[in-house]
Amino acid sequence: MLQKVIGKMRKAIEDYDMIEDGDKIAVGLSGGKDSITLLHALNNLKKYYTKKFDIIAITIHPGSDNFNTDKLKSMCDKLGIEYIVYMSNIFDVVFNIRKEKSPCSLCANMRRGMLNSIAIENGCTKIALGHHMDDVIETAIMNLFLNGNFNTFSPVTYLSRSDLKTIRPLIYVSEKEIRAATRENNFPVLSKTCPKDGFTKREYIKNLLVDTQKDIHDIKRNIFGAVKRSNIKGWNKNV
Repeated sequence: MLQKVIGKMRKAIEDYDMIEDGDKIAVGLSGGKDSITLLHALNNLKKYYTKKFDIIAITIHPGSDNFNTDKLKSMCDKLGIEYIVYMSNIFDVVFNIRKEKSPCSLCANMRRGMLNSIAIENGCTKIALGHHMDDVIETAIMNLFLNGNFNTFSPVTYLSRSDLKTIRPLIYVSEKEIRAATRENNFPVLSKTCPKDGFTKREYIKNLLVDTQKDIHDIKRNIFGAVKRSNIKGWNKNV
């Protein structure tokens, strides 16, 4: 299954010009199945890809007591990938100081800012995130339901302030395929540590799509097709 993931990832990379010769790519390694699969897939691709690139892995430690990166370090050591852990106070800020009822946005913004800074400090030209096809679809539906517009994140985002690009090589890969690759390769996925896991609006949309798919089997494929054909920034190469 990992080879299938790599094949779909390579197509996305080439469709949206995600990698250039000489790139140094920082993989945001959260410890979840998506980022771990992305790290392995990119590490395999770099061995034979026509454009030469290097990768490092960066984990933003949230500062919670139950978040342990030992397994991730061991994995990166075996792969021969440089691994950086940045100790943050995100957990304390979000849950103790700010006491956010809907913490996802603040947490994501803090992580993103820290990841960008560390990537720059280490001479990276790109940041690779583990967003997959289901994330694309769920974000589009969330924006439609909650904000009244049909929008989602771009395959490639240019960060003008830092002169970095964020790439999402797994956008053609389903969560089901990532889950299968994780099982087959026994990837060391960390247990979820956020107290809000399972209680977010995204989780609600995810469950809604799962239920709807029982009656409309092509719903995810149709929504993803609509995203690719839309004028959402970065998606339709003909726009």
